[in-house]
Amino acid sequence: MSDAELDVVGVGNAIVDVVVRTSDEFLARHGLTKGAMRLIDEDQARALYTAMAPAVETSGGSAANTMAGVASLGGKPAYIGRVRQDQLGEIFCHDLRAIGVHFAVPPAPDGPSTARCLILVTPDAQRTMNTYLGACVNLCPEDLDEALLRRGKILYLEGYLWDRPQAKLAFLHAARVAAAAGRQVALSLSDSFCVDRHRESFLELVRDHVDILFANEAEIMSLYRSDSFEHAASQARAHTRLAALTRGAKGSVLLSAHEEVEIAAEPVTRVVDTTGAGDLYAAGVLFGMTRGHSLREAGKRGAIAAAEVISHFGARPETSLSELTRRAALG
Repeated sequence: MSDAELDVVGVGNAIVDVVVRTSDEFLARHGLTKGAMRLIDEDQARALYTAMAPAVETSGGSAANTMAGVASLGGKPAYIGRVRQDQLGEIFCHDLRAIGVHFAVPPAPDGPSTARCLILVTPDAQRTMNTYLGACVNLCPEDLDEALLRRGKILYLEGYLWDRPQAKLAFLHAARVAAAAGRQVALSLSDSFCVDRHRESFLELVRDHVDILFANEAEIMSLYRSDSFEHAASQARAHTRLAALTRGAKGSVLLSAHEEVEIAAEPVTRVVDTTGAGDLYAAGVLFGMTRGHSLREAGKRGAIAAAEVISHFGARPETSLSELTRRAALG
């Protein structure tokens, strides 16, 4: 893989998604907050899995989903994350490589098992996530392939990494290596609860290391402690080269120093599962930027990718995104 072939390098929590349809009653019975992500330990993961209905297991993780989207759009992504040498680790590695994502971090021979996210999808398509980080907590600077980081046009980092000290060190090291090589650094805030846990350090991170910021409406308002989306968006615009902010059915807005572009949400016949919508939106925007497209074209790609993924179960595309964007006359 030459320098010219690598578009985006993602660094994140390597997680296998366990997706199941459920009811609001099930959430209430188990004390779960609809639409939220919570961290759980291995015992909690085992107990909840036992209580769940039959599920579908696919490799996931926020940044890995975004890299899958970049690959589906026709790009050349790479991924860095840690799994254990176990059954779920094998699933993760196979799924990612099979769709064209470069992934070469060797599985850990011992330690915590591969991470999993138990995703409960209610009839309104809202997803409630329960994440056991497992092997992810041991991602460290030594896992980073610095040559790989330098070869990507954009480094993409997920905010969920900020939850563990060793992973945080890897996160910052990756950002510094990429920046020193003249690459852009992109960050997804990941989850409003994640922002609540780390607001001050996230603000410092955004100001000091981030060129491209991805967030949804709740996340960006939480970051800037604002009741106004417009005020929070203006703050993000001042702190980054590009803020790409999603607003669900209201579409998205992309803000740079000299441009503000509003993108309408793509029509969807039926919303089945919102898992991965933000991840795939980021894939479209990142791919567009690596190709030198306008903000409007990049945002349109993001909207198309997000619409595809919410039309079915699972957080990765089932239809070629390159074909969907070609049909939309985006090339």
